[in-house]
Amino acid sequence: MHSYLRTVGFSKITRRSSIKQIIRDTVETYDEKVVVENHPDGIFAEFSKNYGCDCGITVCGQYDENNKFHVDYYFPFFRGTGITTQENIVVEKHAEKESFAGACDDLRIGVTLIFYLQNAAEYLQHQYKDTVFPPSQPLTLSGLAREGKIIFPVEKDKEAVKVDQEYTKNRNHLIAAARNGDEDAMESLTMEDMDTYSMISQRIITDDILSIVDSYFMPYGIECDQYNVMGEILDFTMFKNIITGEEICQLTLECNDMQFDVCINKADLLGEPKKGRRFKGVIWLQGQIHY
Repeated sequence: MHSYLRTVGFSKITRRSSIKQIIRDTVETYDEKVVVENHPDGIFAEFSKNYGCDCGITVCGQYDENNKFHVDYYFPFFRGTGITTQENIVVEKHAEKESFAGACDDLRIGVTLIFYLQNAAEYLQHQYKDTVFPPSQPLTLSGLAREGKIIFPVEKDKEAVKVDQEYTKNRNHLIAAARNGDEDAMESLTMEDMDTYSMISQRIITDDILSIVDSYFMPYGIECDQYNVMGEILDFTMFKNIITGEEICQLTLECNDMQFDVCINKADLLGEPKKGRRFKGVIWLQGQIHY
């Protein structure tokens, strides 16, 4: 069983026979199908079906010489909205199956973003055509969360928001310069980090950590595409799985000046989502590259 099935409204599925029915339904009544005919191991196909608002199940596999489809693997997906980032993307195949992981560096986050590639078949199509990809490609990131909680926002005045925006802009310029070998930029970033550490050390004695830290985006656990995030809720919608009727919550978050969408089962969300409040949880990061 995939551990993120509950995220898209299939929390009651506990038997293999049940998931086989979902897989069969996805293949037979798919909403989207992408076929890679010149795959070296046989015709590779990817079937996707929405069981909610931009979320559902993707089934991948291959056709044999008798044109019979064999399932290789499946995964729940949630497609976000808008373009999250446009940076240079590196894609690598997983060792055990025809699935892929992507990685890109975004100055706003400060760490390398590693995500599970949603549109593997489309990537293979362009790869076998020897397509020359541009230095930067549009990427839409989204997250699936098995559990999360709603947290009250940090009160800020307009002047503080302007100062934070200017600080973030200047810091991104410094990081870009430091990556190009600018020693002065490296020294400035080091001094800023020391000042931040000193400020937090003093405030943590009397203040709650969630009132000091407005948002964060940090790697979580051993799996490289899982992250612990906290961000401001810009918008949210509620919808139901068309088969199970389970209620699903879709949140648009702003985290470290980056916007992306998160999907979570309403039963796994602690608190009432509202614009301006914050979401805190662990997500499985997925990405869709636009060609």
